[in-house]
Amino acid sequence: MTKVMTTRRTALLGAAALPFLAAAPALIARPARAEAPMAGPMIAPFHRTTLGSYEVTTLLAGTRIVEKPQEIFGLNASAEEFAATSEAAFIPTDAARFYFTPTLVNTGAGLVLFDTGTDPAGMTAALAAAGVTPEQIDIVVLTHMHGDHIGGLSDGTTPTFANARYVTGAVEHNHWSAAGNEGFDTKVRPLGDKMTFVEGGAEAAPGITAIEAFGHTPGHMAWRIESEGQALILIADAANHYVWSLEQPDWEVRFDADKAQAAATRKELLGMIAAERLPFIGYHMPFPAMGYLEARGPGFRFVPASYQLSL
Repeated sequence: MTKVMTTRRTALLGAAALPFLAAAPALIARPARAEAPMAGPMIAPFHRTTLGSYEVTTLLAGTRIVEKPQEIFGLNASAEEFAATSEAAFIPTDAARFYFTPTLVNTGAGLVLFDTGTDPAGMTAALAAAGVTPEQIDIVVLTHMHGDHIGGLSDGTTPTFANARYVTGAVEHNHWSAAGNEGFDTKVRPLGDKMTFVEGGAEAAPGITAIEAFGHTPGHMAWRIESEGQALILIADAANHYVWSLEQPDWEVRFDADKAQAAATRKELLGMIAAERLPFIGYHMPFPAMGYLEARGPGFRFVPASYQLSL
């Protein structure tokens, strides 16, 4: 006959377990409770990083889901090509999420805002999340005059950025001045006496240099931001989707005014970014809208930024 040896330690452990064992049936029998309401998907409203002595903040001024994306991207691609490219990237072909991402650069001497979203409310909310008020903005740079870039300039009467001066491309402004466009006439034209018009190579502020990237609109501008030997390219709408525009730069985009020129600009600008291994920000890229490019096949692979500029 085998004896079971009971020590003081094992007795204490057994006694300590009794309350939990007694409570176990109640715990098992209790029905699951799920009283917290579903909050839905959440995207952070801003993302801040450093570039030399500058701070660069991308601001999510709005986002929306758009159906039937091949009515916008890949107009000259077959449905089969569009589906294959999308499937390889793990994205659907029946809907896409659009992002509207102005960029704020703090040079230490001033705040420079690139583009303004679709409306003042979205722009102001994004700035507020980042701890900035519209009155603090010193310079507003307009990359081009589409409504989702100029919409936040005013409510149609009162300018959003009371203390700012404005910078935009001369070619772009001249085109829209003669176009009879309601958005331009309402939001941009009244700011003419505070506007500086530039060409490629001009600076909006120290280290912030214009790059002619025509095609999406007649005078569309990209911008190079550089501080202490570090550089970043703000491509605006030179490419508008991280798969359908970057991987397939020859695919036509409905909103490009000159589709052939826009494709040529994409390949040249993106090729330079890839060759120099620079980070870039794209106005419609998945938030926080920043990444790198690797030349691959006919186009480029998008590599989302992680901590490279936060070390």
